[in-house]
Amino acid sequence: MTDASDVLVGRLLAWGVDTIFGLPGDGINGVFEALRKQKDKIRFIHVRHEEAAAFMACAYAKFTGRLGVCIATSGPGGIHLLNGLYDAKMDHAPVLAITGLQHSDLIGTFTQQDVALDKLFIDVAEFNERVMSGAHMEGMADLAIRTALTRRGVAHITIPVDVQTQEVKKGRSERNPPHHTSAVPAYFDQIPSRAEIEDAADILNRGKKIAILVGQGALHATEELEQVAEILGAPIIKALLGKAAVPDDSPYTTGGIGLLGTEPSQDAIEDCDTLLMVGTSFPYIEFLPEPGSVKCVQIDVDPQRISLRHPADVGLVGDSRGCLRVLLPLLKKHHPTFLEKAQKAKIEWQKLMEERGTHEDMPMKPQVIGWELGKRVPANAIVTSDSGTITTWWARYVPALRGQMHSCSGNLASMACGLPYAIAAAVAYPDRPVYCIIGDGGISMLLGELITVAAYQLNIKIIVIKNNTLGQIKWEQMVFLGNPEFACDLFPADFVTIARGAGLQATRIEDPKTCGAQLDGAIHDSKAVLIEAVVDEFTPPMPAKIKASQALKLSEALLRGEPNRMKIVLTNAHDKVRELI
Repeated sequence: MTDASDVLVGRLLAWGVDTIFGLPGDGINGVFEALRKQKDKIRFIHVRHEEAAAFMACAYAKFTGRLGVCIATSGPGGIHLLNGLYDAKMDHAPVLAITGLQHSDLIGTFTQQDVALDKLFIDVAEFNERVMSGAHMEGMADLAIRTALTRRGVAHITIPVDVQTQEVKKGRSERNPPHHTSAVPAYFDQIPSRAEIEDAADILNRGKKIAILVGQGALHATEELEQVAEILGAPIIKALLGKAAVPDDSPYTTGGIGLLGTEPSQDAIEDCDTLLMVGTSFPYIEFLPEPGSVKCVQIDVDPQRISLRHPADVGLVGDSRGCLRVLLPLLKKHHPTFLEKAQKAKIEWQKLMEERGTHEDMPMKPQVIGWELGKRVPANAIVTSDSGTITTWWARYVPALRGQMHSCSGNLASMACGLPYAIAAAVAYPDRPVYCIIGDGGISMLLGELITVAAYQLNIKIIVIKNNTLGQIKWEQMVFLGNPEFACDLFPADFVTIARGAGLQATRIEDPKTCGAQLDGAIHDSKAVLIEAVVDEFTPPMPAKIKASQALKLSEALLRGEPNRMKIVLTNAHDKVRELI
């Protein structure tokens, strides 16, 4: 007998799915039996929390470009998926979530775990349906998967327990013949009209000081971006999800933008007269030019994103690489004056980063672990970051090299994503080393996934930057609101002992003088290791260019009774904070 769950797993195989992340449960056991029967064809990665499974599905989709799949039981299991699914929604990662429901004749009667997950998932999912019968499954599975891939978002199907084991022939209507859908992929590959391309080229050719802002939609267009930058004499500025779009040692890029960005990037954005946006909807509008102050050409695969953050004079809807390729022959060579200015500023910025990354002060500065790690991440590595102050140290101190992949929870900016992202990367690419940069706050949320790393013997280097506080929140309270910090400090945890208890190698780094040598010893082989880097909690992740309003707010916080005001002043005596007080 072929039941609904067998059909579901068969459709997953037809679409090329070979990996699923999740947890079993009595509300989804019918599907798990079908997975058991196909265990030689689909890997099931057993996690310790469903939130991690959804993060892993999102990261798997980001790093491979394929469908990420996660599975959870009814009620609380499905609820736990939501945070990772919102990460996929907001970063446009194609993910299929499979959940269970209680028996179809008990739904809505207050039975155990009676949560209407299809109603709960309305906002997060592009496709969201309840499977009504065995005969319903084939069409639902194909449509869900196709929607996730083509709309680059979340699809969700939820299946009552009894339907999971229902024979597919039962209740089939005459309008629903078997196999009337297929797993043949279909993608929309649009190239803008010749007139639109010519209009865009005209704007760029008339620009004198052109800046290029790129995001994750340009990750596959590295060569084209550098060619455009060379012709236009334009520096390439990278939104966080576009960190690997152009390697940081490229002469054409000035690095990141925004709170975690570089001063040369911000200077270029502020000084340009023309902006070319490629595959980005960078959300922090305050870092972009004033509307109407520059000419703007925007390239995005989603027409809804055109003029979302900055008014575009020309919007080119299509794949970034394809649009750049048809645009390139129409561009005229510019004098590289503006680019050369940015390149000189980049050299000075890198000297400042080295100065801050080589301090020998105790307690160790977080910039030191970032600087030393950045010199040692191999060229074939995949790097993941969590959210918090550590995102700054990753963004500024760990360069993206050509061929590497880097990612994080971009628009959701969720804590706890870093380790699940790293697990997904290591599962997808077992021959590549994976580096996870995470704070003590982030790793505390999903500590159980250390066991997952050990269970699957994954080659992940987990760098926990430990400052015993929710650092980003602390500095936001002071710098953005002018309030003394409150409720941010964390009870100190011994992550070395915890990691060893989970079955991992672990070491602690506290002295900046031995930091590099200790890293060499810890990351030399292909085994997983946790490195606890104990750093100064009073070193702030300040913006590259500090606004007067931020200086005023920090001063207000110190004057209003910030409990650590003297330590903050003394700790940062040689950094920019000294300029504020």
